[in-house]
Amino acid sequence: MASLREVVVVDAVRSAIGKSGRKGMEKGGQLCQASAQDLLANTMKGLLDRVKAKAPGFDPIEIEDVAVGCLSQIGEQGGNIARIAALLAGIPKEACGHTINQYCNAGLRAVNNSVRSIRCGDGDVFVCAGVELMSHYGMGSDIQVAMQAQYPIRFTPRIGEIGMTVPQGVCAEIISEQYGHTREDLDRFGLMSMQSAVKARRAGWHDDHIIPFEWEWDGQTYRAEKDETIRDKALDDPDGYMADVAKLKAPFKPDGGIVTAGNSSQIVDGAAAVLLMSADKAEALGLEPLCKITGCAESGGDPVPMLLAPIPACRKAMARSGRTIDDMDILEPNEAFASPLLVFAKELGYDTFDPRQNPTGGAIAMGHPIGASGVVYFGEMCHHLKRTKGRAGMQMMCGGGGIGIATIIEAV
Repeated sequence: MASLREVVVVDAVRSAIGKSGRKGMEKGGQLCQASAQDLLANTMKGLLDRVKAKAPGFDPIEIEDVAVGCLSQIGEQGGNIARIAALLAGIPKEACGHTINQYCNAGLRAVNNSVRSIRCGDGDVFVCAGVELMSHYGMGSDIQVAMQAQYPIRFTPRIGEIGMTVPQGVCAEIISEQYGHTREDLDRFGLMSMQSAVKARRAGWHDDHIIPFEWEWDGQTYRAEKDETIRDKALDDPDGYMADVAKLKAPFKPDGGIVTAGNSSQIVDGAAAVLLMSADKAEALGLEPLCKITGCAESGGDPVPMLLAPIPACRKAMARSGRTIDDMDILEPNEAFASPLLVFAKELGYDTFDPRQNPTGGAIAMGHPIGASGVVYFGEMCHHLKRTKGRAGMQMMCGGGGIGIATIIEAV
């Protein structure tokens, strides 16, 4: 039996992150007037331009597939946006393209699936990406659009029996109640995320892989090249920042709840893309990879409380890569809500406020552009491992319906 091939990450890029705002709103974020198709295409093109600059012999005709994570596949995000954006980006028509919806896990699932294809010899070069313009299409938009159009919707009456109707924020409250979290616990975690993001931005750690995006809308020219979600006050005046977030309401449990906007992910717009290759192909092109991917896994869990499924996924990934939690120099848990992340730490054996977590900022600070988030933070982890000469890192994400995913990278 042939041995599995080694997979490397050649490069990783993303757009700047924009605050969410409905299309056309004056107070919307910097990307609210953009097209998801153009944003994703621009990000992919930026990725390929960077790689071609490093390796003039690289020919995009060698790209086997383009895998894109996107949750709300409606409007301009519908119609297999992976294929549309790939062609707009100048990727040869011979490359395939498919769009994945696995809730928040979608982008990282694009990575994991592509890793398996390369390992098995089903191609040498894959583009993995993600996009979500939550300004245009928020959570549940696909169902809402169908309802507004008065299409016949036939949800099985048994859907509640399997736990698929409980909102994620409610699940976060259930977890905190079960594990005895306090509001201060969650807010402190949010503070740590925001402080890490501020430090990273000031150090220029985000700038080296953000692809600027310029476009026109309604006679005006727009440009996005800096994240607009990070709040300096968290580092400059942490006490004042904590006082501010302490005033926020708990929408999922108005009477006694502790899950708030201050300890949950921000609703944002963004896109990201990475290029994976077999190690042999990268070496032949003279490319120096950011890292290699040594473990990946998915796992199902209880749909309620939904958010803890990454724990068994991490254990699977570590077993498959022969690594332990102590081998990790970076831990990249997705900050959809702080509450499950406190449980990840407890169950996987690291400190709640371990500085290895999201060292360049997580979704509480930078935002959670659903289908893109897996690729956004995968790229952050890869660049930081290379930057700090670390040994290994592990990303973990929860997803709707009780699905977890994990990916492990190592230095080359």
